[in-house]
Amino acid sequence: MITDLWYKNAVIYCLSVGTFMDANGDGIGDFAGLERRLDYIQGLGATAIWLMPFQPSPKRDGGYDIADYYGVDPDYGSLGDFVAFAHAAKQRGLRVLIDLVVNHTSDKHRWFQSARSDPNSPYRDWYVWSKERPATTDEGMVFPGVQETTWTYDEKAGAWYFHRFFDFQPDLNTANPEVLAEILKIMGFWIELGVSGFRMDAVPFVIAEKGADVGGKPREQFDMLRDFREFLQWRKGDAIILAEANVLPKQDLDYFGDDADRMHMMFNFQVNQSTFYALAAHDARPLVKAIERTKPRPLSCQWGIFLRNHDELDLGRLTEKQREAVFAAFGPEKRMQLYDRGIRRRFAPMLAGDPRRIRLAYSLMFTLPGTPVLRYGDEIGMGDDLALKERDCARTPMQWTAEHQGGFTKAERAVLPPIDHGPYGYAHVNVADQRHDPGSLLNWMQSLIRQRKEAPEIGWGDVTAVPTGKNSVLALRYAWRGNAVLCVHNLAPEPVEVALRTGETEPEHDILVDVLTGSRSEAGPEGEHCLFLEGYGYHWFRVGGLDALLKRTPG
Repeated sequence: MITDLWYKNAVIYCLSVGTFMDANGDGIGDFAGLERRLDYIQGLGATAIWLMPFQPSPKRDGGYDIADYYGVDPDYGSLGDFVAFAHAAKQRGLRVLIDLVVNHTSDKHRWFQSARSDPNSPYRDWYVWSKERPATTDEGMVFPGVQETTWTYDEKAGAWYFHRFFDFQPDLNTANPEVLAEILKIMGFWIELGVSGFRMDAVPFVIAEKGADVGGKPREQFDMLRDFREFLQWRKGDAIILAEANVLPKQDLDYFGDDADRMHMMFNFQVNQSTFYALAAHDARPLVKAIERTKPRPLSCQWGIFLRNHDELDLGRLTEKQREAVFAAFGPEKRMQLYDRGIRRRFAPMLAGDPRRIRLAYSLMFTLPGTPVLRYGDEIGMGDDLALKERDCARTPMQWTAEHQGGFTKAERAVLPPIDHGPYGYAHVNVADQRHDPGSLLNWMQSLIRQRKEAPEIGWGDVTAVPTGKNSVLALRYAWRGNAVLCVHNLAPEPVEVALRTGETEPEHDILVDVLTGSRSEAGPEGEHCLFLEGYGYHWFRVGGLDALLKRTPG
């Protein structure tokens, strides 16, 4: 069971092939370059790699406008290069997850080109059409201010087509059984080539009813998720789907399934947004509420926990007051914001490069209930280039060395310009220098990941918020198989002393051993531990100490 549920205690590393490592010197990252860097990813401690889209694409939306689901974009190599990479990853014990973008295609996809050219095309009903201009044409835009409509008239087709995203990304008619069969075929193709699962893009839109006569909130077709799950388990028993579904907590079980028969994993956007508020306001209370609201889920399901990803930081689930606090703290300038709802920055500059706050935040992320997902470059504190458009500012090439182009490429021009100036330029922030610095963020992150993998209670256990008497101090206790860990974080810059109870009933087990420092704490006469935390300080305790762990672990 533990082997099949490998994702419960995994560490996922997210990257874009095109901006990670260029092997052939054309300025664009490729699979050959990525394969060369697998030892780095393994050494960091990651157990799975999530690849953003790499299939052939016009790349008008970062590759999320796919023109062929069964290939590799020539910029990144060939199918053979992908298979070689997947095999090399497997040899190192690294699983591979890839983006599954099936809500829409590129308008250059042969399916859409056929559909628009002939009303009798076999692909006509693979998309969503309307003869008349729908009443909902100006509603439901995903990118307000940039995207003007969700329906566009096509002269060649003589009809309007639906696109939840940009007009060059026509939506697939996922209610069409032929389209559903094709999606399963796509999944089977990549499973056969060695992937261990998929990060499914825009899941609520994939399963939503689509059409000109669909008004209000479209009904979701959740049985579709069960079809995906059943097919995947049949083809590869331990393969998974990690769903991007930014939904309210009351809908979580609709996506997991009451019987755990839909999505294996989902990103926890509620906890993500509340984490940023907690960091901004030095107040753990809303984060505790978010954890409690998203706690009910089947045992075999899991949350994906993250700080930043390839998109903007969406703050839409916060109250207006909370959102204003996060903007003020981490994105006060208009150029740092996107769509008036989020922040488009990398994580380190959001915290002004303060190493204490950065380490506190990642310690917090790695101890929140779920599986941590780390964005490439964040392990060395990479910055952003706000001169680049929209989300490209946080998608710059990986900074390997202090050499030309940050060691990413030997070309004079890269797919996106590496950051070559300022405190986050590759002369100051790069892998090579941090490898040789024992106190670097990279070496600290490696140690943190090792400790996280040695605390399976966080991935598997039942979480309880322990009262601390301080709004700025978050204490989470995880219990699993007779063992427990207690993780305590001070979100404020001022040092603080707190008294708390571990929940242990046996005095001989009421000992806390800090797995990061080795220090010990024994409960006082009243059964409370008195803990001191520096400003932005944190502790990971094993409850009962090592002796209790050895005595109480089954087998």
